[in-house]
Amino acid sequence: MTAGQALLAVLWSGLTLYALLAGADFGAGFWDLFAGRGGAGRTRRDLIEHVIGPVWEANHVWLIFVLVLLWTGFPSVFAAVMSTLYVPLTLAALGIIGRGAAFAFRKASTVPWQQRVFGATFAVSSVLTPFFLGAVAGAIASGRVPPGLATGDLVRSWWNPTSWLGGVLAIGTCAYLATAYLCGDARRLAGTDVAEWYRRRALGTGVVVGVVALGGIAVLRSDAPGLFHGLTHRALPLVVASAVAGVASLILLALRRYLLVRFTAAAAVTAIVWGWAVAQYPHMLPPDTDYAAAQADQAVLVDTLIVTGVGTLILLPSLAWLLVLFQRSPRQSDRARQP
Repeated sequence: MTAGQALLAVLWSGLTLYALLAGADFGAGFWDLFAGRGGAGRTRRDLIEHVIGPVWEANHVWLIFVLVLLWTGFPSVFAAVMSTLYVPLTLAALGIIGRGAAFAFRKASTVPWQQRVFGATFAVSSVLTPFFLGAVAGAIASGRVPPGLATGDLVRSWWNPTSWLGGVLAIGTCAYLATAYLCGDARRLAGTDVAEWYRRRALGTGVVVGVVALGGIAVLRSDAPGLFHGLTHRALPLVVASAVAGVASLILLALRRYLLVRFTAAAAVTAIVWGWAVAQYPHMLPPDTDYAAAQADQAVLVDTLIVTGVGTLILLPSLAWLLVLFQRSPRQSDRARQP
């Protein structure tokens, strides 16, 4: 494995972690929008705030990680993506900022109408942001981002059938991940009724995402034939693995095996993210720009890998410990603070 390939694998690993962790955060915001009114809606929103409150900022570390590695290791690809797709990327950045600020202000506000305004901003931003990120993925995967500065169409590059499919699938995947993760937390922290509410929505969302993914085959075949060929040939085992993990998740949800469903749901998303990578490898900007032509100097790649390895030794245990701490119930946390 060359240094360029190693850095590309590390970059894609960061993208996978962002999809799994920040994706669930976006999905939690989606369900915040449809949590309902009254005491039941308040209970569901309280659970969302408790679960994502301590970690939502930490999850966006992976987006920064991916962008920095792309900029450092593959600068020409970074320049092409940022200059051609700056419209959806700017809208996604505004959504991330808006949902974070609204989430914090809603918790601090005591006036009902302010809480409703901030809550709506948080929820709507949580839906629009993954759509724009999915549209960016669709633009790149369908070969609509040519090399060079702003050489692609600023609108049609991301406003096309493949990007629409990517955006819709991103919203659905985030919503599904959130419910798959929240079922166990709901049973542990809020009771069986809340867990059942999330379980039913997880089952429904999983089915809808599966139907959209199947329908997307026709979209890719006509609008992105290169990506379609890669997914149905080289990346087919990963596509099949994603489908199997998705079906297993639905079965586990039906059986109320909430701990196991977290792993199968994450496996389904991981398989399809890496399926995209395998489908277009070695091209970073299909159809012609491969990673070898776009990579930085060898010394830069090696130094970046070394620094990334050292930083990972600090970052991963810290994030793991953060997640462990906040998986405790409020009573467990109170007991841990007592002398």
